[in-house]
Amino acid sequence: MARGLFIAFLLSFGPAVSNSFARFAYALLLPAMRNDLHWNYAQSGSINTFNAAGYLAGALLTRALVGRIGNRALFCGGMVVTSLSLLATGLVREVDLLIAARVAAGISGAAVFICGGALSGNILPQRPQLATTTIAIYFAGGGIGLMLSGVVVPLMLQAGGDAAWPAVWRWMGWAALLMTLASVWAALRIAEPGAAPGSASWRAAPLAAEFASYAMFAVGYIGYMTFVIAWMREHGASTATVIAVWFVLGLATLLAPLVWRRPAEQWPGGRPLAAVMAVLATGAALPLVSAHPAVMLLSATLFGLAMFSAPSSVGSFIKHALPKPAWGSSMATFTVVFAAGQIVGPVATGWLADRLGSLMPGLAASAALLALGALLALLQRDLRPAAAQDSRA
Repeated sequence: MARGLFIAFLLSFGPAVSNSFARFAYALLLPAMRNDLHWNYAQSGSINTFNAAGYLAGALLTRALVGRIGNRALFCGGMVVTSLSLLATGLVREVDLLIAARVAAGISGAAVFICGGALSGNILPQRPQLATTTIAIYFAGGGIGLMLSGVVVPLMLQAGGDAAWPAVWRWMGWAALLMTLASVWAALRIAEPGAAPGSASWRAAPLAAEFASYAMFAVGYIGYMTFVIAWMREHGASTATVIAVWFVLGLATLLAPLVWRRPAEQWPGGRPLAAVMAVLATGAALPLVSAHPAVMLLSATLFGLAMFSAPSSVGSFIKHALPKPAWGSSMATFTVVFAAGQIVGPVATGWLADRLGSLMPGLAASAALLALGALLALLQRDLRPAAAQDSRA
């Protein structure tokens, strides 16, 4: 068991690279890049939108290829490409080349996130009751990347000024390559889920409410994660406050499995996702009340506890509802919905900020969409086999 949990921990470097470094760290770098490159908010948001478009393309490619290539190969290749894309982002200044690097990171990052999620549920196949735990550990690994970037990025920018942003991207690229070595080692020691007995076919219609809720998660959370640091900086937040908020966000992500493991395992249907979305909505709404450091720390705590717990809840839902061979393609389909939704979030929030002269309307819309997602998740019925439901009771 200890070896399996260690493998889950090393595999969790996947979300640290594909999400925390390749996507979320952009929020820390956005004010510096915006000042140094003279972007407006719409341009700033569009860079993340291109990353999200790459993520959508990657999810579609993964869904098409996972049955032939397998989760392990796609995960390992995705880690390498994402790391190199991070390095490339720190080597160029032209917008077209920055977009190309962000698109590449999105494509490969999707393969990492999806295939790692499928692998995480099969780390201890002889003890399937622990699959929810290993899934939660995997997705919580994003907290490692959030904590590292939350400390290092602001300090590097404070020391080097706005023009230091390329060096920060290069630092993340080298750190990602080291994490790649560890996570690839872990992935190669996990049995391929697609090789398990059972049918790989599944129907999307019975999962419609879960899909709809996850789409609201995608649109809502990414607006917060893209612009919350810019919001804090606009309200005079110091570098120390930014570090504290991002570090707490990552720490809460690491602790999230302790909070959500039992609900994900025992609550029926869409209730785990509904609870996660309600916590996210509360965390996203708090900055609208006040940008005081204490309020922002509470916001980061709630958001961190729930952010990676949304895909973790979906992963656990899939594990209970579908046979192992279907895990990869179904997780890829959820990620397609997720990627399509998060394309809208950053550019819409940035457009509203430019049009109305404030980030508040976009952040308010993010919180409202997350609350709507909580309501939609409550409509998802339980799809566990009767025997599994009986054993849970």
